[in-house]
Amino acid sequence: MSVSEEEWARDRAWFGQDGAPPPGPLAGQFADLTRTLLDVTPTVGGVLKLVVGAAVAIVPDAHLVSVTLRDPDGRFHTPVETDPVALELDQLQYDHGEGPCVESARPDGPAIGWSQDVGRDPRWPSFGPGTARRGYHSVLATALVPDARPPRLSGALNIYSRTPGAFDRQAIDTALLLATHASLALAHTEAVAAAELESEHLRRAIDSRDVIGQAKGILMQRRGITADEAFDVLRRASQDLNVKLADLARTLATRHTEVDLPAREG
Repeated sequence: MSVSEEEWARDRAWFGQDGAPPPGPLAGQFADLTRTLLDVTPTVGGVLKLVVGAAVAIVPDAHLVSVTLRDPDGRFHTPVETDPVALELDQLQYDHGEGPCVESARPDGPAIGWSQDVGRDPRWPSFGPGTARRGYHSVLATALVPDARPPRLSGALNIYSRTPGAFDRQAIDTALLLATHASLALAHTEAVAAAELESEHLRRAIDSRDVIGQAKGILMQRRGITADEAFDVLRRASQDLNVKLADLARTLATRHTEVDLPAREG
């Protein structure tokens, strides 16, 4: 059943009469982020830059934001950050193997890791004091899962603040939503990239098949041989000349008045 624009407008007006408050600015920001992430189908780097920028804009007291990604071999790296200091703080965790970012970035790690006074947090005796010495006292990390299939490449969205006790429940919920958006957008981007790659492979396969057919036709007409014999001529010439069969066929098809293949000996 279809609904006209007029009916939909009346329904929206009616829903607005139940006394519920209108959506706040945060809802609008997330709606804009969703449209941007899914409509423009950006690259992986583009997705991460958008999410990092959104975290700075949306999460109060987010003074540094970065993304940790875990390689298949278990090593961590930071592809996107808002400031080189964020890279230093991430690297401090990578070097010591401790901290909320590396914990959340592990496939079996927690969805959230945070500290309101990282310099005195006993969980991270190396990372915590090192971060506080650089002037950052609160840290929040939420897990990213861009690929749910093995080897499950995983990561974390990392937020640092100079303010002690910066991240309350609302900030944590917002960071979780951002991480969810990022994970979905990364999965979407990778799926689109995979589909485009598959489509390109298919197109090349079809093109190769067509050009091989043209080359076979030229040889069949020129030599009075069968299709199988023509293909055998192409295959042997490809091996003898160390040229891909499709490339050889394309040369013969496009320059058939200039090029011929060696005749079979014996």
